[in-house]
Amino acid sequence: MCDAPGLLQFLTAIAEMARGAHAPSILPVWERELLFARDPPRITCAHHEYEDVIDHSDGSYASSNPSNMVQRSFYFGAKEMRVLRKQIPPHLISTCSTFDLITACLWKCRTLALKINPKQAVRVSCIVNARGKHHNVRLPLGYYGNAFAFPAAVSKAEPLCKNPLGYALELVKKAKATMNEEYLRSVADLLVLRGRPQYSSTGSYLIVSDNTRAGFGDVNFGWGQPIFAGPAKALDLISFYVQHKNNSEDGILVPMCLPFSAMERFQQELERITLEPNEDICNNLRSTRIMSMM
Repeated sequence: MCDAPGLLQFLTAIAEMARGAHAPSILPVWERELLFARDPPRITCAHHEYEDVIDHSDGSYASSNPSNMVQRSFYFGAKEMRVLRKQIPPHLISTCSTFDLITACLWKCRTLALKINPKQAVRVSCIVNARGKHHNVRLPLGYYGNAFAFPAAVSKAEPLCKNPLGYALELVKKAKATMNEEYLRSVADLLVLRGRPQYSSTGSYLIVSDNTRAGFGDVNFGWGQPIFAGPAKALDLISFYVQHKNNSEDGILVPMCLPFSAMERFQQELERITLEPNEDICNNLRSTRIMSMM
């Protein structure tokens, strides 16, 4: 089960019965045919997440070698978000979400860290769930099936790395906005017509999923609320955003999986892009003082 709302519904049902209920408060609905491909199937939307992209990389990502990969988690709190928002155009400030901004930041920093060929097309996919009023997908209460797609933003590596953060942000927002019922049905039709194509497994592709509002932290099996609720790790190309309390501040924690050398560069790029201007000056002065003492 890959759908966060479906998984939450399942865990909630088990938790209710663990606390003594005879049946779940929301009964499961198994009508998977609601999202079957159409007859005849027809692709009506652009699906960049399944496009064949010419790989100009040197193969250094090496995700097939687990020993080469490391994972670290990165925190985005009020300070980091404040610095990022200062870097985007005024017309985007009121329309972009925290998720949009973090995704644009990660996409840019990751591309820089992997030193991807400037001509290489790079993509980031945002997992968007079709449930809820925003996407007009009519599913019954209790539906357990997967109801999400992951529309992709696409750019050549060079403009993504060289342009201000607003460039990546606009691409992310545009990709997310394509998600609706027609997009979801077009995906189902594509999977039938093209035999379930796989998305790219190279370093030029990143998939992100926002689990901060999924509700896993409210599941109670009778022992109170969980200390941690959400995915325990990143999966090569997939990073999950989870809620995290840093001292007294609520923020977002993002696990990232990268080759070791790229991880070091990613951390440096992320620190640089989320650094307050006065912090940057202090760090430069500190570095100059240290060099003069050597």
